[in-house]
Amino acid sequence: MAAAVLWALGQMWSVIWPLVVGLLLTTLTWPLARVLRGWGWPPALAASVVTLLFLLVATGIVALIAVPVASQSGELADGVTEGIQRVREWAAGPPLNIDDAQIAQATDSAAARLQSSAGSLVTAVVAGVSTVVDGVITAVLALFLMFFFLKDGPRFLPWLARQLPGRLATDIPAVAERSWDTLGAFVRSQALVGLLDAILIGLGLWALGVPLVLPLAVLTFISAFIPVVGALFAGVVAVLIALVFNGPTDALIALAIIIVVQQLEGNVFQPMIQSRGLGLHAAVVLLAVTLGSSLAGIVGSLLAVPVAALIAVAWNYVREQLSHPPQEPESDEQPAGGAVVS
Repeated sequence: MAAAVLWALGQMWSVIWPLVVGLLLTTLTWPLARVLRGWGWPPALAASVVTLLFLLVATGIVALIAVPVASQSGELADGVTEGIQRVREWAAGPPLNIDDAQIAQATDSAAARLQSSAGSLVTAVVAGVSTVVDGVITAVLALFLMFFFLKDGPRFLPWLARQLPGRLATDIPAVAERSWDTLGAFVRSQALVGLLDAILIGLGLWALGVPLVLPLAVLTFISAFIPVVGALFAGVVAVLIALVFNGPTDALIALAIIIVVQQLEGNVFQPMIQSRGLGLHAAVVLLAVTLGSSLAGIVGSLLAVPVAALIAVAWNYVREQLSHPPQEPESDEQPAGGAVVS
């Protein structure tokens, strides 16, 4: 049965993935929607306002990254050119002693390889464009699902209880409610970890005098929600900017700062915060991320911790029910002989 369920989930992944993203976004935005509904706002109006605010915040974050980068694009281009020249000068000296003729020969060889592999490059570009399109479609579907979850979410559990027979009408909604609280704790813990990363790395880059500190800090915060690749991408961008504007020494110092912070995140901050918020031991969090990344890559590492927490929620509920079995109703039958039990 487990194999059949996993196979069915794989076949429906194009629908399940937007559903998962929509649920995670809903856990992030539900507190504000709950406050507005508590003030007497209609569910549709509260969901619409929260969705619009979320779009505005997301647009503001993009602008916070794009505008400073665009304003310093000229300096960035000059810095990239200067950085390439520095690399060439360093390569020309000891111990490499690579002269311009060897560099030109390597460039021509690389160009020839690119021309010979034009077909594979086209295939890779098409695959990349397809991935981007799928990502946009997933984001749009997740946004619509978030709106409907904010609007009609509180009615789901009562509806589910009416559809289930017998004791399942009590057990399944109870597990679903605990699972929802667990997902909320997961998203909040990820946001806290990302905030700690952004503050520590931002302070380190600011102390080094690296430009674009605020966009880099925002990028670090956002990348915390994308395991492995997100942290790697944000770190590479920060080191490259430090190299271009400040030189190799500050770039190495920035790399050391990022490595130390990311090691603290992966081995201290994230396990401790998530273990407290999700009720999981720190070692379980580390093992879950490792197993998820080995089974399903980035998506697996992203979903590993919440899936492990949901399994723990279901197991704890089953254990509670087995530890306290329901009492049998007392019999009203009279014993033989007509005596009445008092």
